Amino acid sequence: MDIWVATSNTGKLKEFNSLLGPLGYTVHGQKELSYFSSPEESGETFIANARIKANALKKVKPGTWVIADDSGLEVEGLNNLPGVHSARYAGPHARDAENTAKLLKMVGLRTANNRSAQFRCALVAYSPEGHEIVCEGLLKGEIARGMKGSDGFGYDNVFIPEGESKTLAELGLLFKNKHSHRAVALKQLILHLSELRI
Repeated sequence: MDIWVATSNTGKLKEFNSLLGPLGYTVHGQKELSYFSSPEESGETFIANARIKANALKKVKPGTWVIADDSGLEVEGLNNLPGVHSARYAGPHARDAENTAKLLKMVGLRTANNRSAQFRCALVAYSPEGHEIVCEGLLKGEIARGMKGSDGFGYDNVFIPEGESKTLAELGLLFKNKHSHRAVALKQLILHLSELRI
């Protein structure tokens, strides 16, 4: 069965494919559609932004399964920033390294002793008939004092999961596929799909 994912992020698509592919699902990304452009993520919550992305892709891929996630990092000492602005924390076209550098600077300036953080993922799926499924996942941890590791994307190289001593970028994809916020949300979706016998 084909599943279309509303993301242009190759790292995210890789994670979706590594979890859904072995179960027999064929994962497609929006980059396969030259005529599709990502909508503005104007929602105030992760679920709102995931819904915006999923709805936009559903309009051009009706009659198929479409999923979208919105996820980000919430740092306790920064009043849960960068939150929904995680991908553009250092500016609208910021690269991962720029966002991460700003995060480390802000944590160091404002909350050096409180490095508690969590990754949050909200996932919205639409069936071919338009029924909506909403799943959420969390991964708790803390912000490292510097960037470590090269396996991953976003803030993976500065996030140490609870109970671990290495960053997500050091722990790698196998760890993420078991424990990440996106993996938790995707496993909920897989359970829904199995209940629907799809």
